[in-house]
Amino acid sequence: MAQQPALEITENIQLDPARTYGALIIRRSGITIDGQGAWLVGAPRDSGTAPKNYQGIAILAEGVSDVTLRNVNARGWDTGLVVRQGSGWLIENCNFSDNFHDPDFGWGENGRRGGILLDHVTRSTLLRNRANRVWDGCVLLDSNDNLLVDNDFSHCSNTCLKLWTASRNSIRHNVLSHGIRIAPNEVHARDSTSVLIESGSCFNTFLHNDCTHGGDGIFVRVLNGWCSTDNYFEGNDCSYANNNGIECWAPRNTFVANRANHSSYGFWLGGSDQTRLIGNEASFNGLAAGHHNSPHLPDAGHAGIVFMFGSSSHTLARGNRCVGNNGAGIALIGDQGSQGQKWKAWHWVLQNNQLAENRWGIYGQYADWIVLAGNSFHHNSAADVQWAEGVTSVIELPEADSVTATDSRASVKIAGPEVLSVGQSGTWSVPGGGDQSVTWQIDAQPLQQGLKVTQQFDHPGFHRIGANVVASGQIEPAWCNVYVVEDVRELGTEHSGAGWEITDFHDRVRSDQQVSQATFTAANQSSLVGQQALQVAITPYAGFRVALTWPQDRSLQIPGRPGQQLSVWLRAINSDVTGWQGGPFVVLHGTDGSRCHLEPAQGRDLMRELSYSEEREGWRRLTVPLSGGGDWVRDGEVPSEICAVSLCFDSWGAPPLQLWLDGLAITPAKAAVP
Repeated sequence: MAQQPALEITENIQLDPARTYGALIIRRSGITIDGQGAWLVGAPRDSGTAPKNYQGIAILAEGVSDVTLRNVNARGWDTGLVVRQGSGWLIENCNFSDNFHDPDFGWGENGRRGGILLDHVTRSTLLRNRANRVWDGCVLLDSNDNLLVDNDFSHCSNTCLKLWTASRNSIRHNVLSHGIRIAPNEVHARDSTSVLIESGSCFNTFLHNDCTHGGDGIFVRVLNGWCSTDNYFEGNDCSYANNNGIECWAPRNTFVANRANHSSYGFWLGGSDQTRLIGNEASFNGLAAGHHNSPHLPDAGHAGIVFMFGSSSHTLARGNRCVGNNGAGIALIGDQGSQGQKWKAWHWVLQNNQLAENRWGIYGQYADWIVLAGNSFHHNSAADVQWAEGVTSVIELPEADSVTATDSRASVKIAGPEVLSVGQSGTWSVPGGGDQSVTWQIDAQPLQQGLKVTQQFDHPGFHRIGANVVASGQIEPAWCNVYVVEDVRELGTEHSGAGWEITDFHDRVRSDQQVSQATFTAANQSSLVGQQALQVAITPYAGFRVALTWPQDRSLQIPGRPGQQLSVWLRAINSDVTGWQGGPFVVLHGTDGSRCHLEPAQGRDLMRELSYSEEREGWRRLTVPLSGGGDWVRDGEVPSEICAVSLCFDSWGAPPLQLWLDGLAITPAKAAVP
């Protein structure tokens, strides 16, 4: 049967259920398409075409809004439904199953395709739709404020639901199970997952979804360093995952009353600072008779809940049930490679957890400032609590001081400055009165008691402040990040952005054709040094090394002298899935036409290497000795007179890049921070 020609829709229409259609192209807003059960067929089932070779889009709409689409079936296409640049859609009772599907594909990306793709779509509703036996059941790309209820996007070869730069969406009561791509005897399922959340997908709500039997159940992935934060997960079942029921590498997400049982790990939460785990169940994970991949705890152990291979500061685990795991009920592990020198599991509260019939109830290594209260332990075979190397400052409160608490949102905020100058004192406090006690810690300093704390910092940099507030037996952790800056003569980061230029380079040679373009603007609301920061939006981006140079007219006239250093505060967002390609790189331009190149030593990628995990979202301070040394290698002599400075960046892909620069300066070298 030959494929039917495409039908352009410009008005309300009811399809004929006895007829087979080709593609639909929706050209007008404010209309209703009722398929009445009609089929849109791409490759017929008897054509012999493999699902991985399906072509075309069954229903396409671009730039139209307020459309109702219902009761349509589509199979045999690359993608069932694609909506771009629209809002106010209602999509209900449609079936986009048996489109592009490739269970044999290897690792990596293979396009956004299969069931439904919403691209830059807002305030829309998906209700009671299906997309089974496809690559991606549903993809939300740059799509915000949408509602997904009672859909079945199960049995997919990549993801059942994927969010990419998609925020404030509500996902409720959907079947998102069996998102998995795995061969017999394979271990890791090639990053397939029932739910994938990535690249700045924030403030989403997931309630009571079936995310079982996936590669992972829910996977919050941070390949490119762009974190997905402030998402709320309640009542989801993520059990029977090949790898992890819930895996998260991003901070400030909340998990309440979810189930993550019978997987290799229940929760894997490396890199998940400020996480809240309340009333979840993580039991029977890592069993020999079930899934037991990647046994990273001692003696081939697993865990119900584990924080490992990434930071975990300001963490709350309250009222969780971890029973029968082959390893730990809850494990908190700092950096093993540096024996806790790079980071420790720091500022934890474990309260009212049920820990039974595991090997260890709680297992800790390279951890500091851990508070235990009211946890129950029964029949853990090796130990109820096992502290391995590098665990310090463990505080156990008596059981009388703890009560069952059900609240899930953080209830305590620290008030105080987030930016200070070197030598300036700051005071931080928490709300409340005499019925509560507060314990503070600033960085790794001794614990302090009191309703407020005061501190002065002598060197520029980043500092963590943590607090535990105890009231009526409930322990609530709170936190604050503080940046300490120095006053400098800023180079191009304290004005409107005029006078900067952008240049494309390839292998450090200027490209013949300038492709990348940048908009330089002042960012008054997010500055650290002075009154403004510089915001740089690079779009389009050519994908080569790109140089941001100040000033364009080469008029700096700064003498180059021994011992000088370049310093700058930097924030960056790179949406490419593979992230940065080394760097950053610095070029000093001389008035005599000379150039001095500075780049990270030994090919290191300082855009990926973090001095502290908060660099992924916040500011990092780079200090580059102009003569080289330490983390930096110099190529060429420092000019006797510097007329311009270039900061250079390079990504593996070619997405738009976003950067913020502040406090750019060339100063005499400072003494080493003790």
